Amino acid sequence: MISSLADRIEISLVGKGGQGMILAGMILAEAASIYDHKNTVQTQTYGPEARGGASKSEVVISSGEIDHPEVINADILVALSQEACDKYSPGMKEDSLSILDEENIDCTPATPFVRVPITRLALETTGRVITANTVALGVLVGLTEVVSRQSIEKAVLARAPRGTRQLNRSALLKGFEAAEALKMHT
Repeated sequence: MISSLADRIEISLVGKGGQGMILAGMILAEAASIYDHKNTVQTQTYGPEARGGASKSEVVISSGEIDHPEVINADILVALSQEACDKYSPGMKEDSLSILDEENIDCTPATPFVRVPITRLALETTGRVITANTVALGVLVGLTEVVSRQSIEKAVLARAPRGTRQLNRSALLKGFEAAEALKMHT
């Protein structure tokens, strides 16, 4: 898996507009910068159709200075939709890791990948598909440790809308649990 000790880690979180991957990128960046005290840059891109079209959030995390604010060649891709995976997976590093929602992605990138039923886990855990982005953050952090679990939890809860803190905490913990299950099988 990706070493959390790398000087610069580039992460692309992609999906359809409305799946919350841009918000997931913001939360990840806040966890890295505010709570883990790392240098972090977050950018986002989405098509003109916004809801339903491919969207991408990029997060660069570094222990040193960040001289280029965009992802050049992603170390990690988290994808919740086929269209976004197809559009944003080319150009990843050879030794990168893709975390794919097995419910929504059939064709996989050429780089190493893991399949996780992210959307199904969100629905089973919280009853809301919209929490798939939080499950995805749990899987990402659980597998790669790009930020600490405590930091991502604080960032998720800080961004959770009123009355949804426990729901989002449950989704994040389910993502951690899925990551642990993957680690045991590899």
